[in-house]
Amino acid sequence: MTTSRLRTVGSKRRGTDAAGALWTVLAWLAGLLFFLPVLWMVLTGFKREVDAASNPPSWFFSPALDGYRQVFDRDLLPYLLNSMTASVVSTLLVLVLATPAAYALSIRPVERWRDVLFFFISTKMLPVVAALLPIYLLVKQVGMLDNIWTMVVLYTAMNLPLAVWMMRSFLLEVPTALIEAAAMDGASLLVTIRRILLPIVAPGLAATALICFIFSWNEFFFAVNLTATRAGTAPIFLVGFVTSEGLFLARLCAAATIVSLPVVLAGWIAQKQLVRGLSMGAVK
Repeated sequence: MTTSRLRTVGSKRRGTDAAGALWTVLAWLAGLLFFLPVLWMVLTGFKREVDAASNPPSWFFSPALDGYRQVFDRDLLPYLLNSMTASVVSTLLVLVLATPAAYALSIRPVERWRDVLFFFISTKMLPVVAALLPIYLLVKQVGMLDNIWTMVVLYTAMNLPLAVWMMRSFLLEVPTALIEAAAMDGASLLVTIRRILLPIVAPGLAATALICFIFSWNEFFFAVNLTATRAGTAPIFLVGFVTSEGLFLARLCAAATIVSLPVVLAGWIAQKQLVRGLSMGAVK
C-alpha cells in the first residue's frame, strides 16, 4: 500500500510539474507576443527611412542613427519637461486627494457611500469629446490656454475617480484592529494615516501612482486641443513627425522609443511594488 501510494503521489507530482512547465511556456509566448510590437518599434527606429517603409518589411538592415539625430534636432527636451511636469504633479495631487477620499469610503465609510462611489465612476462615462467644448471655452475665458498648469488640473480630474476606486480596494485590506489600536493609543487621524495606513498600502500607492502617471503621460486629446507651443507634451511632439508627403516611419519610431523610456523606467523601478499592489487581496 505504501509503495502504491508513493507511486500515485509521484505520478501526480510529475503531472503537476508538466502542467507548470506548459503554463510557463505559454506565459513566455504570450509575453513575447505582446512585446513584439515594442521590439519592432525599437528596431525600426534604427532603420533608414527607405528600409522602414519597405514592403514586405526588411528583417536585415544596416543600423543607422539618422532617425535619432532628426529627433534631437527638433528640440525634444521642452516637450519631455512639459509631460514630466504635468504627469508627476498631477499624480502627486491625485494621491493626496484620493487617499483621504478612499479612507472615508472604506475604513470609515460616510453615509450613502455607494452613491458617492457611483458618482466618482460616473464621471468616466462621459465621452471626452463631449466635455471638450465647455472646457475649452472655460480655459479660454480665464486665459489659461497653452498653459501646463491647465493640463495638471485636467489630468488630476481625469485620474482621480480611478485612483479613489483603486485606493479604496487597497484600504479595505487593512485590518481594522490596527486602526482601533492606534486610536486607543491616542494617535490622531493624520498620524494613523501617515504611520500605519500608508506603510501598509505602499504597494497599492505605487500601483495607483504608476497607472495615473502612464495615463497622464500618454494623454493626447486634451493636449492637442488645449496646447500649442509653450505647453505641448510628448504625444504632441510625436504627431509632428506625421506628414502627408515623404517618409517618416523611422524617425517616428525613434521618437516614440525615446518618449516611452520614462514610463518604462518608472515601471521597472517600481515593478516589485507594482506586482504587490495589483495582487493585494488576491490571495486570502
